[in-house]
Amino acid sequence: MNKWVLGARLRTLPAAIAPVVVASALAGPDFNWFRAALALKVGVWLQIGVNYANDYSDGIKGTDQTRVGPTRLVASGLASAKAVKNAAFISFAIASVAGVWLSLLTSPVLILIGILSIAAAWGYTGGKKPYGYSGLGEVSVFTFFGLVATMGTYYAHTEKVTALSFIVAIPMGALSCAILAVNNIRDLPQDELAGKRTLAVRLGDVKARREFVSLLVLAHVAAVATLIPTAMLTLLVAPISYSISKLVLSGVSGKDLIPVLGRTGKLQLIFAIVFALALAIQ
Repeated sequence: MNKWVLGARLRTLPAAIAPVVVASALAGPDFNWFRAALALKVGVWLQIGVNYANDYSDGIKGTDQTRVGPTRLVASGLASAKAVKNAAFISFAIASVAGVWLSLLTSPVLILIGILSIAAAWGYTGGKKPYGYSGLGEVSVFTFFGLVATMGTYYAHTEKVTALSFIVAIPMGALSCAILAVNNIRDLPQDELAGKRTLAVRLGDVKARREFVSLLVLAHVAAVATLIPTAMLTLLVAPISYSISKLVLSGVSGKDLIPVLGRTGKLQLIFAIVFALALAIQ
């Protein structure tokens, strides 16, 4: 596999795609294909930028040296730190161009939101005091890949924000956090040794696994809480959530959690498609 495709970590892209799919369905008659495409471009390239930035920052800090997860470009020597840093900035630039274009069609406020999103993406593991090393990664993911991504896309279509768009954003944020949570559970022993105080490290192995399950439960509960009758369709995805939860609670660790990361990403995508269908036919 091409090293840059490897570094982009395609398994994490559902976190960028799902909010756009759901918000676009919620937009109903206000749906606009071009604006949806721009929102998708922003989300996907921002996610790829986050992944490269994380690879670069963890690589130069040395926290990826004993990583059991997917190959990291800097730590493995497949690419120089400078090249990976440039890849992150190029990804952010592509996302920015799409974001500015979208803001010209809607509101300049989206530019400010975009700047904050990129700052959050870089600050996760970059800089002198990365908040990802202090257990705040889930807060940022829930905010930017849940609330901001979903409500922002909805705003791009309708030029308004509603209470319903907020509730609809909660499952997207919860499932995006679940992807990060299982990633951090996998890396917990190595992160603890490296002084990287992720939420999983702070909670400990057992509670971190329970947190993961709680996030999946929250996604289903929030969908039903929209009080849209067809949203009950999301319960069809519950058996998949149960299967993954059972596996995580069983105590699988290390490399055995890598497939679980992929399954969690697929879960978010399947959930988003079913939820979007439910919102479209309400």
